Amino acid sequence: MVVLIQEVLREPAKAAVFLVLAVRPGSEDVARDLLADIAGLTRAVGFRAPDDQLSCVVGIGASAWSRLYRGPAPRELHPFRALSGARHAAPATHGDLLFHLRSRRLDLCFELARQVMARLAGHVKVLDEVQGFKYFDERDLLGFVDGTENPAGPKAVAAITIGTEDPAYAGGSYVVVQKYLHDLDAWQSLPVAEQERVIGREKISDIELSDADQPVNSHVAVNTIVDADGTERQIVRENMAFGSPGAAEFGTYFIGYAATPDVIERMLHRMFVGEPPGNYDRILDFSTAVTGSLFFVPTAEFLEDPSPAPAAKPTAGTTADGSLGIGSLRRSRT
Repeated sequence: MVVLIQEVLREPAKAAVFLVLAVRPGSEDVARDLLADIAGLTRAVGFRAPDDQLSCVVGIGASAWSRLYRGPAPRELHPFRALSGARHAAPATHGDLLFHLRSRRLDLCFELARQVMARLAGHVKVLDEVQGFKYFDERDLLGFVDGTENPAGPKAVAAITIGTEDPAYAGGSYVVVQKYLHDLDAWQSLPVAEQERVIGREKISDIELSDADQPVNSHVAVNTIVDADGTERQIVRENMAFGSPGAAEFGTYFIGYAATPDVIERMLHRMFVGEPPGNYDRILDFSTAVTGSLFFVPTAEFLEDPSPAPAAKPTAGTTADGSLGIGSLRRSRT
């Protein structure tokens, strides 16, 4: 049987809209019906400009799952776990639904978001809405290339896809989103050579610093996690820059997909707490996390027809390692 999955893996988009919503009590049927129709809505909006590749990925939060669907939840679905280190914290913020809209054109994302909100008017509360964009030659607002080592092909599929470890939800994925705000004045006051030491890469060439020149608290060093057998854990990131020059707001919207949230959670622990404690990611001295939410991404097939309820019982979670980069400055090894 062919399982219809959501379009997590796509060519990098030029524009995105991220919507995080809370479903009002009593509005569960409306929300569930919208989720069943989201593929059709996306096709209807995107049909007018098929070459611009409009897509929508939907995620469902832990607190919303039992309200929307029968049967056991995906076995690793839980609320985002806040972290607090010696100097920096990753807050947990509520979210029932995530809509990740992507295209080569912002107007298509805007129109699909408008249609979604029209269907949900009066039934949801908007907790966060961000319009993201690609910045020059794939850089983030800190000026470094964003996403040079995202896994591709079969490695990307393996990195994000649930398999036999949770058969009732095979083909699904997990996604974590965080909004980071950058202190660009402080960042730009650093000499380029010092910025490179913070990140662990050369700014112009994007070449990684040598082991001898790599500080132990650089972004690259902190976020490189390798299993005892030498395996590096990977996730798929689709980060976007966002900002408002008039409000002096500049940021990166982190969005990471993985087959298990444990991968991203370990990355975040290394970033904010440090291993050993105190060896936090130095990029956090210039980038502050202001949101944090975890969602399950069901298959498109499940969204369209969630009945009968999944029969599998949740079991103990598995453990996986990995790494994370703000702005996806390192893909397969951060």
